Amino acid sequence: MVHRRVRGGKYKINYASRPAPLAVGDELEINIIDTCPSGAGTSKIRGYTIMVPKAKPRDRVKIRVTQVGDKNATGQIIS
Repeated sequence: MVHRRVRGGKYKINYASRPAPLAVGDELEINIIDTCPSGAGTSKIRGYTIMVPKAKPRDRVKIRVTQVGDKNATGQIIS
């Protein structure tokens, strides 16, 4: 995080981009901790959110990552 003074005496925060801890095609075994408004189960790895359709909280599932974005990823249940 970098602070930079801008016009008017306020500070603007520039966040340094960091690479995602996952890649498309990775297979992981995760615990589903919550649900998102769309009904998909969610999990977190190092602050990075993974959404898994058809998963419920307290499930332990093996997934394959299908999409990776800046702040979240989507996975598909393998078993």
